[in-house]
Amino acid sequence: MIAETTLPLTLAVPIVGSLLIWLAKSRPNLREGVTLVTALILFGLVLTILVPVIDGARPSVKLVEIYPGFDLTFTVEPLGASFATIASFLWIITSLYSIGYMRGHHEAYQTRFYAFFALALASTMGIALAGNMLTLFIFYEALSISTYPLVTHSGTPEAKRAGRVYLGILLGTSIGLQLLAVGITWVTAGTLDFTEGGILSGKASDGLVVLLMALYLFGIGKAAVMPFHRWLPAAMVAPTPVSALLHAVAVVKAGVFTVLKVVIYIFGLDLLTTTGASLWLAYVAGATIIIASLVAMTKDNLKARLAYSTVSQLSYIVLGAMLATSTGVLGGAMHIAMHAFGKITLFFCAGAILVAAHKTEISEMHGLGRKMPFTFAAFFLGSLSIIGLPPMGGAWSKWEIALGAAESGQAILVGVLMVSSLLNVAYLIPVAVRGFLPAGGAGNPDSGERWEIREAPLFCVVPLCFTAVASLVLFFYADDLYAFLQPIGGGG
Repeated sequence: MIAETTLPLTLAVPIVGSLLIWLAKSRPNLREGVTLVTALILFGLVLTILVPVIDGARPSVKLVEIYPGFDLTFTVEPLGASFATIASFLWIITSLYSIGYMRGHHEAYQTRFYAFFALALASTMGIALAGNMLTLFIFYEALSISTYPLVTHSGTPEAKRAGRVYLGILLGTSIGLQLLAVGITWVTAGTLDFTEGGILSGKASDGLVVLLMALYLFGIGKAAVMPFHRWLPAAMVAPTPVSALLHAVAVVKAGVFTVLKVVIYIFGLDLLTTTGASLWLAYVAGATIIIASLVAMTKDNLKARLAYSTVSQLSYIVLGAMLATSTGVLGGAMHIAMHAFGKITLFFCAGAILVAAHKTEISEMHGLGRKMPFTFAAFFLGSLSIIGLPPMGGAWSKWEIALGAAESGQAILVGVLMVSSLLNVAYLIPVAVRGFLPAGGAGNPDSGERWEIREAPLFCVVPLCFTAVASLVLFFYADDLYAFLQPIGGGG
């Protein structure tokens, strides 16, 4: 009963927090204090929901009836609970990081930044806890709109162009394709409720299932499957905290989370396995993985390289979902958590380098790790998790996805995953290695010039060290995460 009462508060708290942030705009310390308190309260609320879900409960509450049969409903199951927990927890860490970054980089419009950040988290909670496709779609759109001011934060012509690409692709795909899929689903199944085993079995022909699966996948533009991926690299003009949370956790993960929800609770694994409707899309995801990795290798700008890395890594989750097997889906769900902590670490490091050294190009970072050892060590650990090497959390999620591909007899996709990991090594490890190599001139310890540690502000460095260590800790607690998520794959 407590969980049902708490569910609406997960939406209300960040909205109220956003209003309070606006009211505190003339007092920066109070404004940032409100941000942190709001984030802590939200995380506490999510934990009160998480506990009964761990015990097997499925809390649910109807928020409002829009029209008979069309309700805004929250229902919590393991996948949604894990996404809400990750997003709300990392909001705390990113809020701390934002204090150091926004002040250290002397960013303008800081009140607007914190206020819309809170609104974006409200939208993310709506997506994570949605009990039907209508609820998820409404909050999916709200997330696109609430993050637009964050993408265009600087107000430069480049930021405005990026904002147009961002909204154009995300709204275009969702309204033009996803909304059409939702409508067809309603007409075909007579409901949009997320249901174990799916709602389309026995009600849709094989051809319609194939069509619907394509409409959903390409209509969920936040999953960044090629060719609908350009919004993500464009959005890197935003301040690094936006890139870190919204484009390593909330926005992009809302996309792949929606893909998983659709596969599990709209289609059902049995229907997709029987019809083979999603297998060709697994190969589209595989192509995205390889192509985006190759593009990442060509980027000298660190955030651009990380952006294309994210495009590639998101398709790991999509691939796991499209395999339509218990192992693949569980691997994809685990990768939401593993990638979130690994990639947010890398973005935190990119922002710290910008604040402390004013460097954005990888070619300019020779020897920088000697002045910023904590930042570059954290980057190395985050890279290992993204690559999927033990003892980092990413090793387990990538293993499960590869195992799902092997169980499905998809040797080509197993090869894609292996090649991709090698490409991850090629575009991530040189960044860390370059940082600890001599600069070859000024700044080279061998040249006689003194060098000293000059890290970013403490509020930047502590969060990136924390998330790097968390990526390591996740390796040892992956079994607990797997057990919690197992019901979504048909386990007990």
